[in-house]
Amino acid sequence: MKIGLFTDTYFPQVSGVATSIQTLKDALEEQGHQVYIFTTTDPKVDKHAKEEHIYRFSSMPYFGFKDRRLTFRGLIQAVDIARELELDIVHTQTEFSLGLIGKYVARRLKIPAIHTYHTMYEDYTHYVAKGMLLKPSAVSHLVKAYLKSMDGCIAPSERVKESLLSYGVDDIPIPVIPTGVAVKELGDGKEDLHAKYGIKPGTPVVLSLGRLAFEKNITMTISAFSEILEQIPEARLIIAGDGPARKSLQEQVEDLGLQDSITFVGMVDHDQVADYYRLATVFVSSSDSETQGLTFIEALASNRPFVAIHSPYLDQLVTNPAIGQLVNDYDEFMEAVVSYLKRPMTEEDEEIRKAAVKNVDASTFATRVHAFYEQVIHDYQQHDDHDDSDQLNDDEIGYIKRLLRNPFRRN
Repeated sequence: MKIGLFTDTYFPQVSGVATSIQTLKDALEEQGHQVYIFTTTDPKVDKHAKEEHIYRFSSMPYFGFKDRRLTFRGLIQAVDIARELELDIVHTQTEFSLGLIGKYVARRLKIPAIHTYHTMYEDYTHYVAKGMLLKPSAVSHLVKAYLKSMDGCIAPSERVKESLLSYGVDDIPIPVIPTGVAVKELGDGKEDLHAKYGIKPGTPVVLSLGRLAFEKNITMTISAFSEILEQIPEARLIIAGDGPARKSLQEQVEDLGLQDSITFVGMVDHDQVADYYRLATVFVSSSDSETQGLTFIEALASNRPFVAIHSPYLDQLVTNPAIGQLVNDYDEFMEAVVSYLKRPMTEEDEEIRKAAVKNVDASTFATRVHAFYEQVIHDYQQHDDHDDSDQLNDDEIGYIKRLLRNPFRRN
């Protein structure tokens, strides 16, 4: 099968969406399919560089998100490339420029288009300081307009599916397919992080890894860790990642006088992630806005348990304390972290984690997505009532107008 993945976010950008796309691409190709990436240019990629099966279109930074980009040309070029490649299906991964181009390409080539809804935008409505407020009431209209005329939408978790249904997206299939993890990539450690950060072997280490955004609620992790030190004074907290909340979090650490116990290591390349999980005794997340479990599965694949806030996805994943503990509040979070810092790792724990990972490894992920592709293509071919017009419908016109005005603005 020939598959076109259209996304505004892709490597070398660092994000869960980029990792998910790369995992899907690699796993599908291992199964014999041909996968092509349609994405944005990036300052870190030489414009003359040859990237096999990757097509980049001129782009610019997106408003206040300077590490995210939007394409501003290439519509006809994308159609020509897709036609030459003889794509069987379009799979969009973001709702903005390349997502819209992907929809257009599918319509022109008369092939089905599906989408994966990665981001719960209600969780990002707090970006007011930079004039980037997306009202929760507007989310449902934007999402429903974008998914208009799509042939299906993958939800990475039950929470995402429930949200889509609540938006009124009920006229297309919405399978729940958890994002897979390329377990093979999480091989032996490449760097001695104990030496790098002056941590003695055997020291209890708590790891927080991900974008340092305010909605991730990392302030709770830091506060809880300050109390954990009263019970385990030799413990260390490693905070890996970068983002708009970093300065505020560093100030919190300084106010608590914990600079010797808490280390900010900055952005971590994907090929270094396994080293950080293995440095840790336990991986933690105090975010209550997670829609899928990529980092949690990575932790398990690295043979580490995790502590997190209850969510529909994680409630299904966590079936044993060897996998992790889910909590409701600050006190439960702190107690769960302490329990892992004091709990010796066993072979039985490792076997339980391996079994949990196998259910959502990259191969399983790709198999499930491909099965959905086949279903969508079959259903598409059975119907002859497709909108073959190049004209946009009213919902799509309204959606594009909102984007041009900046959908994150206050009014």
